[in-house]
Amino acid sequence: MRVEVQHLVKRFGDSFSLEIPSLNINAGQTFGLVGNNGAGKTTFLRILLDLLLPDSGTIKINNWKTSQSDEWKSQVGSYLDSSFLIDYLTPLEFFSFVGSVYGFNKEQTIQNITPYQTFLPSGALSDSTKYIRDLSTGNAKKVGIVASMFIQPNVLILDEPFANLDPRSQIALKSLLQRLNKQHGTTLFISSHDLAHVTEICERIAVLENGSIVREIQTSDATLKELELYFAEG
Repeated sequence: MRVEVQHLVKRFGDSFSLEIPSLNINAGQTFGLVGNNGAGKTTFLRILLDLLLPDSGTIKINNWKTSQSDEWKSQVGSYLDSSFLIDYLTPLEFFSFVGSVYGFNKEQTIQNITPYQTFLPSGALSDSTKYIRDLSTGNAKKVGIVASMFIQPNVLILDEPFANLDPRSQIALKSLLQRLNKQHGTTLFISSHDLAHVTEICERIAVLENGSIVREIQTSDATLKELELYFAEG
């Protein structure tokens, strides 16, 4: 599914404004967004998901205006932070809830989650009494990420998916994201500080600086060095 941004503006008084005149992400494309803290990355993702209203401009997902339609929501998976979790549920209860929202019965939910079992914390698919709130930050994050992926969305939006994950889990997540993109054709939109992971996964990368996209790069073997040099000099 295609994501289109036109004439987007979000102002926060006189202190900061996010302004993106145009951004188009084609169906099946893997797109990365990088930038320093405070650049506006999470604000942008919240606007994409209709969690925050822009002052002007439009977001379209598969030609649906996100602010005027709910149809796109069943096609999109997302995980931005722990507020996306229901922490008084066990992981299995949470997956069952998410699956039911997307029209899956419990058996379908378990079937779809099985490929993610080795990525999840131990016991996540059992009738454990361990609640999400009792998991470590990294393990709780794994639950949220898998909940956004097992539904096989046409668009997946993730904010800092590699943060708080151990090295083995980071490597596993890269593989899972690439498989979802290749097997299901999912459009990936990933915001991250991890330049190495983003350049490995994403075929196209935008640099956000002070609320504006200042550079777009088609990923090549030179991209990581180019980005490192850009941020080192900045």
